[in-house]
Amino acid sequence: MLNAFDWINHTTSLLVGDVQTWVFVTLVQPVLYHFHLMVDDDFAYDGVLWFLAGLLQIAVVYAVLRPLEALRPLEVWPNRRAVRVDVLYTFINRLGLINLVLFFTLQPSFDSLQEWFRLRGIDNINLDTLWPGVTDRPLVAFLIYFIVLDFAGYWYHRAQHQIQWWWELHAVHHSQRQLSLWADDRNHLLDDVLQAAFFAMLALLIGVPPTQFVALSLVSGALQSLQHANTRLSFGWLGERLLVSPRFHRLHHAVGYGHELGHQNNARLYGCNFGVLLPWWDVLFHSADFTTPLQPTGVRAQLPAPDGQGEDYGDGFWAQQWLGLRRLTRRIAGLGRAAPPGGRAA
Repeated sequence: MLNAFDWINHTTSLLVGDVQTWVFVTLVQPVLYHFHLMVDDDFAYDGVLWFLAGLLQIAVVYAVLRPLEALRPLEVWPNRRAVRVDVLYTFINRLGLINLVLFFTLQPSFDSLQEWFRLRGIDNINLDTLWPGVTDRPLVAFLIYFIVLDFAGYWYHRAQHQIQWWWELHAVHHSQRQLSLWADDRNHLLDDVLQAAFFAMLALLIGVPPTQFVALSLVSGALQSLQHANTRLSFGWLGERLLVSPRFHRLHHAVGYGHELGHQNNARLYGCNFGVLLPWWDVLFHSADFTTPLQPTGVRAQLPAPDGQGEDYGDGFWAQQWLGLRRLTRRIAGLGRAAPPGGRAA
């Protein structure tokens, strides 16, 4: 007999499947047929699922978080122009094209690698088979994948800050000084590709089914939009230690505290609060900060002298992408700043 979660999961899958099929048959398949692309129909059918899920997520997140930002803003900006480019980033990221391409292009290569392992007696890793009858339940499997991927995300995020050339890409995300519900997806496209490839490969390695991968991506994206929202929303003492809150993550974006060379007596090389969804890893690995008052956000290098170098991180999408690549190539060529990521030059 199905429990409540299994029933919801089963019913949702049927409803989503019906909508996905209708959209594919009615709108997508005729286009594929017209341009002689029916060889890619399986790929296109999966793409419809990501697209629909992304649209639904954007609509729900906006409907919930935008009123919170309007009613209880943490900061009041006379001009929201800087936020507009982040809306474009959100639509590029949330409609799932990058994740979809990487997940399904990696699948054949990963299948070949698995076959190579099987021929040598090496079993595949499937976390939902650890405890038959328990871990193979949809809710339990979802929580296992959620925790494992978040643990990997913590170390991935720390690497983005501690590896100099990688920081030059990740700095596109941190250069936004007006954090809002749209800010999570403000990333360099190359950084997005690296991240999507890493997590798609890890998901395949631990046996995450495609439908669970979509669900995990939706939950993660919604929670990260909440973290960046410009709202006075408190999780309380306990809640902040169970789930990354807007306050906890905003401190990660703070100039001189969260993601670069520390400030005065609070020196913390490379920052704090790297947790993606769970602050547990920051507590466990001594990178958590729950007490420092909130500070202005951004990158120190973009501040005018003498506090920074007045470096231009770009206002528009293409400027941000180009300048990120330029910083990357300068860093690899040894022409970049000698300071830790985001810090002052020595």
